[in-house]
This record gives sequence, structure tokens and C-alpha cells, in this order.
Amino acid sequence: MKKVFMGIRLKRLREERRMTQQALASALGLSLSYLNQIENNQRPLTVPVLLKLNAAFGIDVQLFSDDDEARLISDLRETLSDPQIGEAVSTAELREVAINMPAVGRALVNLNRKYRHAIEQSAALSARLGEDRQATIATIPSTPFEEVRDFFYLHHNYIGELDEAAEAIATRMKFPVGQTAPALAAYLEDRHRIKVMTDGIDNAGLAVQRSYDPAARTLRLAPNLRPGQQAFQMATQIAILEQDDLLRAIVDKGAFTSSESRGLARIGLANYFAGALTLPYATFLGSAERQRYDIELLGHQFGVGFETVCHRLSTLQRHNARGVPFFFIRVDRAGNISKRQSATDFHFSRVGGTCPLWNVYEAFANPGRILTQLARMPDDRTYLWIARTVSHGRSGYGAPTKTFAIALGCDIRYADRVVYAQGLNIDPSLATPIGMGCKVCERSGCPQRAFPPIGRDLNVDETRSYFEPYATSS
Repeated sequence: MKKVFMGIRLKRLREERRMTQQALASALGLSLSYLNQIENNQRPLTVPVLLKLNAAFGIDVQLFSDDDEARLISDLRETLSDPQIGEAVSTAELREVAINMPAVGRALVNLNRKYRHAIEQSAALSARLGEDRQATIATIPSTPFEEVRDFFYLHHNYIGELDEAAEAIATRMKFPVGQTAPALAAYLEDRHRIKVMTDGIDNAGLAVQRSYDPAARTLRLAPNLRPGQQAFQMATQIAILEQDDLLRAIVDKGAFTSSESRGLARIGLANYFAGALTLPYATFLGSAERQRYDIELLGHQFGVGFETVCHRLSTLQRHNARGVPFFFIRVDRAGNISKRQSATDFHFSRVGGTCPLWNVYEAFANPGRILTQLARMPDDRTYLWIARTVSHGRSGYGAPTKTFAIALGCDIRYADRVVYAQGLNIDPSLATPIGMGCKVCERSGCPQRAFPPIGRDLNVDETRSYFEPYATSS
């Protein structure tokens, strides 16, 4: 373990528990002077001390991981790259803020997100009004969708209370692996006197997949759903029926800023419960480890689709039973990110799209085929990525379909546990250099750069490269 100085985090933990330095030192079997040196970053936080914290207070040692530090540094780098700030901030200074004042760092990031959202809303309003200038709009909070997405991001995409509650039901009822749909239908009938019907939904042409009639005690599912999708919809209904108090309690703790955000969060949490009920944690993690995270084999075993397996793999972060910490992302052909979940420190840019050298975009040219990539970020962290397209749509000739690229990635240090590393030369020097997006990427000489990074002036040669089609030879 490398030396980590986490004095501020330890001090904050002590103050939250209303303990004096002497009380904490005695509980850990340390001298007062030694604890004081740790809290003032004069000594590193060692593995033995972390283990004593875990034994004495049941504290998850992951709280003192440098993964959160890396996430916050990335967010701060993007936040402070705005040229209107007027002063360059070095990586060393960002690291000091992330380590010693993480709450201040997160506050800066949140303020910047609200500012950017206000500017985007202003531009959209101006366009609708046919104006060439931007309207001046008061501070506008983040969209409900972004707010809920950030809530899951903050929780590392793992909601322990819901996951454990879902697993307890699956274990008690002994739901058969891969045959969950009929078992859930029987559960709804026996426990709630609800009859599940798949004869269609009167939805006036809308893509409604589930409709519950409490008076008639019937749950109607869209007829084109596959068994795994049926199971997910029934499990979502069970979440609403049985876990509503827990859903609302989690939402109340989330400090959401609007009723719409709270409603979306409740739906997202119900969907999380559904995934945990159809793919119970211990059973799914055990299979994933045995299959070396082979997504297609897991899909066949549990009777669910590629995207569902990828989404569940990104949530396996239970204390003392962690799987590979994956990042999950779903994009369309235009580069719009409709889903992004991260169990660890990979940073998804919110400014100007993502990197065109990332294999998630190449997947559209190879539909249905799994692509692998070794990719290196500007901070030299290297990741193993896999990507594949998935399609959603209603059956029938001429019916529209939606096609997305699904990407799943993990840090290179976990590559030996993942089947997709077979045949790859796991050498960071051979990895494809990618970035978080052109507006915030610091790489120079990139052949795919669309425009310069925010806040940096171009030299003559770089300026010529952006207008190359119009340049004339001397």
C-alpha cells in the first residue's frame, strides 16, 4: 500500500462521532501524539490503523481510498478550466483541496454545474426566441435527471439497504436462476393477490411496458417483453408495493431540490431494487467471478439481456464482497450519454461530449460484436474497455428501433479477472491515448481533436490545423 495522508478525513470522522482525540486514540490503542500526527498529515494512515478503525467502529476502509480523491481532482480540473476564472490552478493545488478540503471541492463543483446549466438554458431560450444573444437568466439548479444521476454517482452506484432487502426476498422465496419471471408472477399472486397478464396494454401508442390497476388487482405487461424484461417489470412493481417506505426514506436523505427530482429518484431506486431482485447479489457475484465476467454467459444463465448484465456488474460494491469496480455508459450515435454509472474513479465529462478515440463509438460500425480496448487517460491511468451495440424497439416491419452502444470498463489492475483481457497485450505504453473530451483534454498533437481545450491559446501551427481545408500552400 502506498503512503496515504488522510488526516482531514480521520478528523472529520472523529468530529462526526463527537469524540476527543484522546478518546479515539484510546479506542484504537494509539498514543495521543501519534494520532495527532496522523490528523495533521505528519504521518500516513497505515493499514494497521485502518484495520483498527474497522474493528472498533465497523468503518469501511474504502472511505479512505484515493479513488474518491481522483474523482474529485478530475471534477475540479474540469470546473476550474473555465477561462473566466482568470487564474490557472495547478494539479498539485487541486490535489491539496481534494485531500484536505473535499467538502469545499465538492461545493465548487456543484456551483460550477449550476452555472453551466444556467448558461445552457439561456442559450436554448435564446434560440427558441430567435435571438442572437444570450438571455440573462437567474441561477437555475441542475436538471432533475442530472441530480438523480449524481446521487447514484455519489453512492458509487450501490444502494446497500435496497440491495440487501431484494436479496433477502430472493433467498427466502428461492427464486430459480434464469426462470425468475414465472416465479415472480406466482409471488405477486400468492402474496398480493395480483394477477399478471401479458395480453397487451391500452397505451394509446405510447411505449408503456407496465400498467397496474389496483382496483382490479391486475398487472399488465407489454406483450413484446422477453422473460427477463417481464421479470424486471414485476420486480419493479414489488419494490413499489413492499419497499415504498424504504424508497421514500432514501429519497428524503438525498437532499433533492424539487418534487420532480424526488419522483425520478424514487423510480430509479425502484428500478435498482428490481435489478437486485432478479440478479441477487451473492448468487450473481459468484457466477460473475466463476465466468470471469463473461457478459454473454451471464446473460444466458440469468435470462437477461446484455445491457442488464452490464448495469448490474457496475453495482457490485458491497462492503467485504466487492466485485470488479466497473464503469457503465450508454451512448447513441450522436454521442448523447443517456446512462452513466461509475463504481469507482473514472470521470465522465459533462462538457463538450467525450473522446472520439474511445471504442464505444466504434461499436456502431460493428453491430452486435464485442470490441475491446486498452485506453490511457491524460493522468496515465489505464483502463480495459469493452463495447457493444444493443437495440430496443417494438416488433413489426417498419417499426422504429433505438440503437445504443454499451461500454463497460475497469482499471487495468483488474484485467486478469476479466475474460476480455485474453489475447491483449496488457502494456500501458501500448494503450490508446484518450481523454475526457476536447474541451477539457490537455493532450497536444491529438489527430482527432475537434477544438482546443478551454482556456488555452493556440500557436500558429495549431491554429492552421483547425482551418486546414481552407489553408493555402505558400
